[in-house]
Amino acid sequence: MAEQEISFTFHGNYLIEHLEAIISGTFKAGRFGTEIYIDSGIQKWFLPGTLNLIPIDPNTGYFTLHAVTIGINFHWERKEDQVFKGNLCFFPEGDKIRAINIVSIEDYLHSVISSEMSATSSIEFLKAHAVISRSWLLAQIRKNKRLQTDPQKYKTTCQTEDELVRWYDREDHDHFDVCADDHCQRYQGMTRATSTLIESAVQETNGEVLTYLGLICDARFSKCCGGVTELFENVWEPVNHPYLQKVFDNRLQPAVFSEELTQEQAARQWIMNKPDAFCNSSDKNILIQVLNDYDQETNDFFRWQVIYTQLELSNLVRTRTGIDFGKITDLIPVERGVSGRLIKLKIVGTLHTMTIGKELEIRTTLSESHLLSSAFISEKQVIDGNLNFVLFGAGWGHGVGLCQIGAAVMGDKGYTYSEILSHYFPGAGLEKIY
Repeated sequence: MAEQEISFTFHGNYLIEHLEAIISGTFKAGRFGTEIYIDSGIQKWFLPGTLNLIPIDPNTGYFTLHAVTIGINFHWERKEDQVFKGNLCFFPEGDKIRAINIVSIEDYLHSVISSEMSATSSIEFLKAHAVISRSWLLAQIRKNKRLQTDPQKYKTTCQTEDELVRWYDREDHDHFDVCADDHCQRYQGMTRATSTLIESAVQETNGEVLTYLGLICDARFSKCCGGVTELFENVWEPVNHPYLQKVFDNRLQPAVFSEELTQEQAARQWIMNKPDAFCNSSDKNILIQVLNDYDQETNDFFRWQVIYTQLELSNLVRTRTGIDFGKITDLIPVERGVSGRLIKLKIVGTLHTMTIGKELEIRTTLSESHLLSSAFISEKQVIDGNLNFVLFGAGWGHGVGLCQIGAAVMGDKGYTYSEILSHYFPGAGLEKIY
């Protein structure tokens, strides 16, 4: 989290590094010129640059960060207090201070598994998620190091006068490995109570990662693929990962549907129907394994619908892009990925026309938070003399890699974690690296 002032409470004694002061209780941290201060209300400590606070006893010491924002830019965005193990660090960032938690990989995974899903999940599903979360984390750390030494700046935006293509990945995490929100993996510390089942899932897969040709896999996941997964390069940078390919979320491809979901007619048929798929489930006992309380505020995700009046859509696009398109007259699909997700979409207005991509840029442009996915078709309907845009969509999230709801169903059906991983990451293998 980054704020102008951050309130926190130490449960146990913590050492202020370099000052050799030991503190406990509730404090506020903020900026004073180039220095960071900690204020107990009675005493203040100042330190230039980074401030590192270390638990005297790492086994029993923990801290609470107050009013942490979760679900940033999503419709469930809110603040909550969160409890963490490990070190608490502060460093200046613009006119704010950034709080960072330094924690071991396995402690981090306990929190991620608890934050991403319910402790009521099947053990095989939890083990599969422990492996991909560990793999993804280590792959990101490796990628960060490579980007820091790469003479070419990591480029995430390609823009011309009439086209904007942008993706979101590592570009804004220069001073830490991963963030704590949906941008990376949900990491909500000890706030989401763990269980012996989650502890077993992490311990039984200790050190296990997915690898491909000797390299740790960049193992991605999303809530619901909508019946088929997407290629990595259609969502992020143009790099093909052989283990992140198109996978129908079923034992077999649904027979009545075309495989060519990049084609408009096939995509329309797919999105407007509900093919048999692991993630096509309404079993509440399974869904609560993946959907936390605020996720359950979203009821439809395998197939969904959003309706905008022309005025609503025009105002929304102007607000989200900062560009006045005038009245939006059309949404034209330009390019689709292998799951039917839009990679490029042309927005036509009376004052301006522009093609945008990739999938997250499309989702944020067409919603006050995030559209559930970019796998949608748009229909224009005239109701009471007013033009309306109806979006019919499929899935929740980018759709690359493991489908959380599909994997939860597989676990419930008795698939082992290695079988779940083989289904979503074809060609990848399990390897114990520590």
